[in-house]
Amino acid sequence: MSLALPFDNSYGRLPNRFYTRMAPAPVALPAMLALNVPLAGRLGIDADALATPEGVSVLAGNAVPDGADPLAQVYAGHQFGGWSPQLGDGRAILLGEIVAPDGARFDIQLKGSGRTPYSRMGDGRAWLGPVLREYIVSEAMAALGVPTTRALAAVTTGETVFREAPLPGAVLTRVAASHIRVGTFQYFFARGDHEALDALVNHAIQRHAQGADGPLGLLNHVVERQAMLVAAWLGIGFIHGVMNTDNMTVSGETIDYGPCAFMDDFSPMRVFSSIDHQGRYAYSRQPDIAMWNLAQLATALLPLIDDVKDAQAAVDRFPALFRDAWLTVFRAKLGLQAADEGDEELILALLDAMAKGKADFTNTFRSLGTLKARDAFSDPELYDAWENSWKERLGKESAVPDDRAGTMHAANPALIPRNHRIEQAIQAAVAGDLSPFRHLSAALLAPYSDQGEFADLANPPTESEVVCQTFCGT
Repeated sequence: MSLALPFDNSYGRLPNRFYTRMAPAPVALPAMLALNVPLAGRLGIDADALATPEGVSVLAGNAVPDGADPLAQVYAGHQFGGWSPQLGDGRAILLGEIVAPDGARFDIQLKGSGRTPYSRMGDGRAWLGPVLREYIVSEAMAALGVPTTRALAAVTTGETVFREAPLPGAVLTRVAASHIRVGTFQYFFARGDHEALDALVNHAIQRHAQGADGPLGLLNHVVERQAMLVAAWLGIGFIHGVMNTDNMTVSGETIDYGPCAFMDDFSPMRVFSSIDHQGRYAYSRQPDIAMWNLAQLATALLPLIDDVKDAQAAVDRFPALFRDAWLTVFRAKLGLQAADEGDEELILALLDAMAKGKADFTNTFRSLGTLKARDAFSDPELYDAWENSWKERLGKESAVPDDRAGTMHAANPALIPRNHRIEQAIQAAVAGDLSPFRHLSAALLAPYSDQGEFADLANPPTESEVVCQTFCGT
């Protein structure tokens, strides 16, 4: 069975200074670890062909398929607020773009595919842990309905990667609407390359904002998409962990699942990332950081925008857009179907009670419709005081919790990829046992359903299972 991929590589038709053309570095002994059959079908790729030795060879970087145009993209970025004038794909190769049967365009990228000119002294490889983490979390995000890059496949390499210890190597095949980042625009702005900046704007509009009126229209589009994205993150207790400008896409997809995490007990200033020493990217700071990043995008676009006031006005739209999106998300979580001026106060009061009562974020919201949420609180009276206000608010819509349980379950997942479960899956895989990874991945396909055989995965960690820190894959 021959592997055929419908490539049409528009990014590769941009000028050479946007990338370095190069093939991925071969690995010693590639073997299939996981294959996302439904996603392959969505892309118009024959999953059976991907599973053949020929397909595995492509997924590992040992063979370049017909029509591919492999390259490493260059970009810049602010990392934890500090400017880095040149970053880029240091351990990834964009094989090319494919056009799905419905006409949608997707990047196909190999992560862990070897050194590039942008590796900055790194080996360009990935070890098994970060590959499994990104596979699990990105596919969970897709099932949760949050815009995200996807995982098409993961393969082992038969090679050892050296980090704190010798570890098994792996390669992830990532699928994205594109890999155009805020940092991509910053790279050309910083060099005064307005010709490249203009070409990038036109390319981004064609891919993500058709009909947008020039650079200002693109900026407004990105502001809107990011407001909705970050509101969705907060609605599921997600902390990205490394919201650098090179990790924010203009497509509005979540990208780069490094030291990310989902909260167990709610804390608005919760940080998991081992490299976020100042709490810059804490849960509740993510909206502010998104706006800061958007201001950097606006700055990069200024040479192409007639009036700086227009760029400022576009960025200034973010707080109101985010607030509206956040209220929409949390109203649904509380079973509210209409807007009331007191809703924000009601939502914040619950979150405050959850923080004081060390209540599990996911399980509290999931159990609201069955009036069992108080069980999640260390001090149930904190919940009782709030519940009366909530029932009164539902009464304005002539409803009670039982009336809204079904719609609330559709807004409140029963299952998230909890940190301790991800860690257990990684440790088992390193030891040669993939069953926890497969069990968790299967459960996360339907996070809003009652879990049945997967019910144990909804439990918060025991004291000995708590994961306090998550780590960058490099």
